[in-house]
This record gives sequence, C-alpha cells and structure tokens, in this order.
Amino acid sequence: MARPLIQLALDSLDVNQTLKLAGLAAPYVDIFEIGTPCIKHNGVSLVRELRKKYPNKLILVDLKTMDAGEYEATPFYAAGADICTVLGVSGLPTIAGVIKAANAHNAEVQVDLINVPDKVACARESARLGAHIIGVHTGLDAQAAGQTPFADLQAIARLNLPVRISVAGGIKQSTVQQVARAGANIVVVGAAIYGAPSPADAAREICELAGAA
Repeated sequence: MARPLIQLALDSLDVNQTLKLAGLAAPYVDIFEIGTPCIKHNGVSLVRELRKKYPNKLILVDLKTMDAGEYEATPFYAAGADICTVLGVSGLPTIAGVIKAANAHNAEVQVDLINVPDKVACARESARLGAHIIGVHTGLDAQAAGQTPFADLQAIARLNLPVRISVAGGIKQSTVQQVARAGANIVVVGAAIYGAPSPADAAREICELAGAA
C-alpha cells in the first residue's frame, strides 16, 4: 500500500508564522492546509503566496463552505488552490456547486463529514456527485470531549467508494500508523507538528511512520 499523503494544518492567524512553519515542514509533507481560521483572517492572498513559494505542493483551503458553493470556492481555485473543502451538512446543491468550480479549474473537492448525522449516506451521495475526497473529521471540540475519528474512518473505508479518504482529529506519532492501516489516503496532522519543539523533526517522524504502516 502506498504511503498516505501527509497534510499539515496551518492554523496560525499570523502569516509570518504560517510561512515559517511551512518552510520547516516542507520536505516531509505533501499538502499544505490553510486552516479555516487562517483563511478567514488572511484571505486569498495567502493562497497566492503559498502557491508561489511551493509550486510542487498541494494546497488545500479549508473553507468549510456552507452555502453558495461555486461562488465562494471559485476565487480560491483561481488563486491556486488544489483542493477546497465543503461541509457535508451544507446539502447536495452546495456540494455540487463546489464540484463545478473545482472541475472548471482542474482541481478537487473535499467533502467534510464533521457533524454529519449519517456519514455513510453523505459520503455515498458526495461520491456520486463527483467529489474527489471524503474528509473524516473529528473537530477540536469533539476531541476535547474524547472523540476520535477511527470508527468513522472504518465505516467510510468499507464503502470502497471511488474517492480518497482524508482523516483529521488529533493524529500524532502514536496513532498515525493506525490511521494509515485503517484506510486513510490522506493523514492530517496539526498540533503534533506545529506544537512540537522541532516541527521539522516531528514532520519527518510522522512521514516515516506513515510510510512504514
């Protein structure tokens, strides 16, 4: 099985901190995720800057779009985003709008299953519409309550849909292999890298562990 892609969540609101972290982790990660608070604070200009600095990296913009899918996503794809996210709870017309924008820019859509009541049904319908990635996502508040993404990951992996599966939710060195073995194609890591004494060493370790899963 191929090593899952490693996605680094860039969550700082500070542009300089964001770019510094990206530079430290760049040799070991495949996808730079501009996190939701970060993109809300800094806007489309940060997409352009990362695209210019890292032409060979994938850039995911975590818009978590809830309405006006095509209209909201289009400028971010135009600025160089490879992937934008849309919430599964937004409904199929909104998801379809982001997919339309992605297809117009030869890009991809990730449907985020956070807080979706019937994740299996949403994943099936999203794949039918043409979504490229299904995001199994345990948010920060749910993590604080003790929830993990593993059960949801297993349920989605069993569907064998023609999509990649991304997994986010407190993943760290001790759990990255479990996530990879359970069927994740993309492993999202945030605090385990940016909160480490050496983000570069942490990113390298997670990359190596994922490759050995």
